[in-house]
Amino acid sequence: MNSRSLSPKLKNISREAIAGITTFFTMAYIVVVNPSILSTPGTGMTFEGVLTATVLLSFSMTLLMGLYAKLPFAVAPGMGINVFFTYSLILGRNIPFSTALGMIFWAGVIFLILSATPFREKIAQSIPKNLRIASASGIGIFLSFIGLKNMGLVAADPVTFVKFGHISKTTFLSFIGLGINIYLLKRKNPLAFLAGIFGVTIAAFLLGWIPRPAQLFKAPDFSSVFFKLDIQAPLKLIFLPAIVSILLTDLFDSISTFIGVAEACNLKSDSGEPKNLKQGLVVDAVATLTAGLFGTSSGTAYIESSAGIEMGGRTGLTSVFTALCFLPCLFLSPLAALVPSYATAPVLLLVGGLMFRTVRQLSFESLEESIPSFLTIILIPLTFSITQGILWGFISHTVLFILAGRFKELDRMLIFLSLISVGLIAIESKQF
Repeated sequence: MNSRSLSPKLKNISREAIAGITTFFTMAYIVVVNPSILSTPGTGMTFEGVLTATVLLSFSMTLLMGLYAKLPFAVAPGMGINVFFTYSLILGRNIPFSTALGMIFWAGVIFLILSATPFREKIAQSIPKNLRIASASGIGIFLSFIGLKNMGLVAADPVTFVKFGHISKTTFLSFIGLGINIYLLKRKNPLAFLAGIFGVTIAAFLLGWIPRPAQLFKAPDFSSVFFKLDIQAPLKLIFLPAIVSILLTDLFDSISTFIGVAEACNLKSDSGEPKNLKQGLVVDAVATLTAGLFGTSSGTAYIESSAGIEMGGRTGLTSVFTALCFLPCLFLSPLAALVPSYATAPVLLLVGGLMFRTVRQLSFESLEESIPSFLTIILIPLTFSITQGILWGFISHTVLFILAGRFKELDRMLIFLSLISVGLIAIESKQF
């Protein structure tokens, strides 16, 4: 092989490496943010254990995405579903984290089965665009609400339910972090979220608000949450609504990410469909299943992958490089544990805001289209449950279309999903 034939190959590898590293830095915040959410006091999960699970899942599933699906997408625990997992399932319903992990596992099993059948496509195609958009917008408000709470701007109240919190010294640091995030986001800097998190953490350390770590590096924690799921406990009828909700959320996230990024970055097959969509969805399903085993909430393809694709990533080699970047993070739990909740709060607020931007695509031309979307959006944050938002969205859409005389326009699969939703709500109305 002469130098002329080798040079283009080296150039391609270099381009894919730069793209993979870029993708890593745009989403590396999840290594800190996900453990901080799941280890919220009361869950019983440790920061170190969840960090190990987060890194292992991100490394292994991103690598699988590159080697099997041959796509330049990174995979990690999804934002939104991690808040639902923590605040709705574990804290909201007093479900042990081992049972909640078992629910994630079974959602992944069902997702994997669906991904291998045409049934998956029928479900995806039957869900109205308005309800998909409303789900993303509602989850965005949900994330932002948690972020505002961690900043101290929102607090609980026995009379009005919630109220304005109080401006403290840590709130000011959160605002500084928010400013850093926004400044760098506007300039499309891949370090935008990380810079804000680390900036606030360093400032808090210098001010003496957080302790000095006993050590800088530590071996991964495989004892606290790794393979601690309870597979049998979730096999009760009362847990079915939440499992279905996890499944549908994963399905929405993965399909919208693959389709959206493929459209924006021209990563499509000759037929105009997203490239290797079926293989990508299989990896997403395996990521959810594996997340339950490793000890974290569902894994999904990340929209931030578009940053690496814009940098020239076009093959699975991009994902291989991204995966390798996660490995050193396994040993950084003492440093990551220093990050306070008010440092990650601006990230939750901004990610929620970015997700809410999709609301502009909603159609409000008729009541039968606008009311179900509105219910979906407001019920997710007000009930602290993605499940309730999605299920009531299905039901109200079907009922209002029937009342409006538009029954023939309803997809049969959506009618089936609506009937299932009625049953799931009836089941979930019982006390856990």
